[in-house]
Amino acid sequence: MAYWLVDSPGSGDGSRNADFWLAHLQEQGITGVEVCHLEDQKHWRGKVAEGDCLMAAGGDGTVNRVAELCLKIGAILAVLPSGTANDFARNLDIPAEPSEIARLVAEGTVQKVDVAVSGERIFLNVAHIGLGTLPSRQASSPTKKWLGQFSYVATLIQQLGAQRGFHARIQSDDSALEGRWLSVAVATGAYFGGGHEIPQASANDGLLDIIAVKPRPLAQLLFAFLMVRLNRKTPRRTSTVIQIKSKWCQVETSRSKTITVDGDEAGKTPFKATCQAGILQVIGRAVVRTHESR
Repeated sequence: MAYWLVDSPGSGDGSRNADFWLAHLQEQGITGVEVCHLEDQKHWRGKVAEGDCLMAAGGDGTVNRVAELCLKIGAILAVLPSGTANDFARNLDIPAEPSEIARLVAEGTVQKVDVAVSGERIFLNVAHIGLGTLPSRQASSPTKKWLGQFSYVATLIQQLGAQRGFHARIQSDDSALEGRWLSVAVATGAYFGGGHEIPQASANDGLLDIIAVKPRPLAQLLFAFLMVRLNRKTPRRTSTVIQIKSKWCQVETSRSKTITVDGDEAGKTPFKATCQAGILQVIGRAVVRTHESR
């Protein structure tokens, strides 16, 4: 197995760069690592062989793009969390300490996780339509560096009062919901938005989690989110938050809406996604299952 370190220097606060990770990997006996960048992949991609390990040193956007390469080549993904949210890493309970992360890579235990496919794009965490797209589109780099994962929450709170929602039809395996929504999130893992836990979810359950929020006064929205977080249970079809599990979903909006996928803009609605179960090989000791899925 050859090791490739895919570096993303602009991720997070910039401190976890290639040199940072190489030092920790060498301590665990991983040497001869090839350092490369996604922007220059035409120079190195053809050299990666099936079964090699591609280590993504960056945030969730970098992990997404490296995962796409792994699927095409048959390589194994390793995540070296270096970004703002690092939600995909949470799905694998990747430790916080860099030395422990390097040890995990050296151990080489492989898990198989789901991937969501939407047109020609994949996503490992979440696709957003509506309010949930704003943190990716509007949170500035300085804000992300100062507030870290809380920059997502700060941006949402700033925008809540100005949002009236949008009209959409949400279709899934066994339901079709139509109405006005503040946000629609389609997740394949158990976390999004900087560590927000999705009840009864995991990255290898073969299902998407569709979380739709209706426009409500700010106090009611905050109360609904708080209850879901405290109870750690799938919300019933209340007047505020709806959660649906399905192998696929489609969202059609009356007016064109921006879609973000794992933090990057990915076109406009309509949107359709399908869960491809267990197709990505990734290094990790276990796949996290949130409350009531254990």
